[in-house]
Amino acid sequence: MAYNFSPFKAKLQSVEDWLKKEFTSIRTGRANPSLLDGILVESYGARVPLNQVGSVSTEDPRTLRISPWDASQSKDIEKAITAANLGVSCVVDDKGARVIFPELTGERRGELMKVAKQKLEEGRVSVRGERDKVKNDIEKQKKEGTMGEVGEEVHYGSLLSRQRS
Repeated sequence: MAYNFSPFKAKLQSVEDWLKKEFTSIRTGRANPSLLDGILVESYGARVPLNQVGSVSTEDPRTLRISPWDASQSKDIEKAITAANLGVSCVVDDKGARVIFPELTGERRGELMKVAKQKLEEGRVSVRGERDKVKNDIEKQKKEGTMGEVGEEVHYGSLLSRQRS
């Protein structure tokens, strides 16, 4: 009987999606609206994501414009961005808020590289944990006699080769 790798593949896909999301939240050369996705704004007594309070657009390579749907929330948006400690400045005007990203220095680039490496390692640890669960499950089924040698070698071998690439 062949081993069912569907749950493992689904977990790998979720780790990959998480890692992509984490990498998009790291600022590179341009200001990107996804950089503000993790910010929660106090709105009418509830904390909601910034993109549910207003629209976020790019003005120029270093500036994002946040146009709130309710103009009275501009101060709350500024407060949330400041509290997020992203290393940006936020200016409120009559149209909403402008988030200005400073030029990346060599020191800041090094910090961003460390963050990216940390996120990658978190993804690797998660994949290793799932791989070990599958390996243990295969070995358990082999001991119980519900899985034969050939099925294990073929499917577990393809799992290892995929992990190495």
